[in-house]
Amino acid sequence: MITGKTKLLGVIGHPVEHSLSPVMHNAALGQLGLDYVYLPFPIAPDNLEVAIAGLASIGVVGFSVTIPHKQAIIPLLDEISPVAQAIGAVNTVTRRGNQWVGTNTDIEGFISPLQTTYQQDWSQKVAVILGNGGAARAVVAGCHQLGFPEIHVVGRNVQRLEEFRHSWENSTIGENLQVHSWDHLAKLIPQANLLVNTTPIGMYPKIDESPLSTQELVNLPAGALTSGLSQTIAYDLIYIPQPTQFLHKAHQQGAIAIDGLEMLVQQGVAALKIWLQQDNIPVDVMRQALKNQLGLG
Repeated sequence: MITGKTKLLGVIGHPVEHSLSPVMHNAALGQLGLDYVYLPFPIAPDNLEVAIAGLASIGVVGFSVTIPHKQAIIPLLDEISPVAQAIGAVNTVTRRGNQWVGTNTDIEGFISPLQTTYQQDWSQKVAVILGNGGAARAVVAGCHQLGFPEIHVVGRNVQRLEEFRHSWENSTIGENLQVHSWDHLAKLIPQANLLVNTTPIGMYPKIDESPLSTQELVNLPAGALTSGLSQTIAYDLIYIPQPTQFLHKAHQQGAIAIDGLEMLVQQGVAALKIWLQQDNIPVDVMRQALKNQLGLG
């Protein structure tokens, strides 16, 4: 029952109709029995500044930020967390007093399964990241936080790669980071203990595509199937379809496959903890709500 006392949360983006955030957040809020509602707010880029002021004026408690506003919103906020500054993107905003405070929970979302289900000592491991867009920035920061001594980012546009590398130069993250053009992949794949796809290749509706071919993935390090060593982990930030062709091909080579659904859930959990100022977030309820929505049972 929504009333005049119901507190407002939401997600801003353009477009935002496809967002699954309302599904999982409202499921959690309902489970907790809280008088909150989480709404999608479609906001065109030209309207961003006036919209942020409008959200403040109607008493919005906090909101998620999705494409294309993750960078553009930064100058409009009163305070930005160090982690959001390092990534150069904000995905979670909270109202504190009369100020908007931005942070980024994508790192937390990305590393969560690597800290729990697949936890290991990453200090001797190598991460290879496909793509150098906004999503790759959170993955790079997450790999640094986990302790990877080598983080390799691979992209197709040499100029953008150099800009990507240059953007980390004033951060400790840059010390472990190397960038490579796509034709260098053949040398990197045999070293990859963690192989992450941050590109949109293979996302619905182009479900038959993969950023890497079966032949390229044949050279992944030998996994537990053959050597008794820890398996390579293939991680795709895409969550529709399940599995993606990339994960299907990597799994055939003995890799552990992680899809983007868990990252979506866990970044949402981290955001709710900030907005609600409590830790008992019903993770299972959020995950199941998403699976039901996606027809995954």
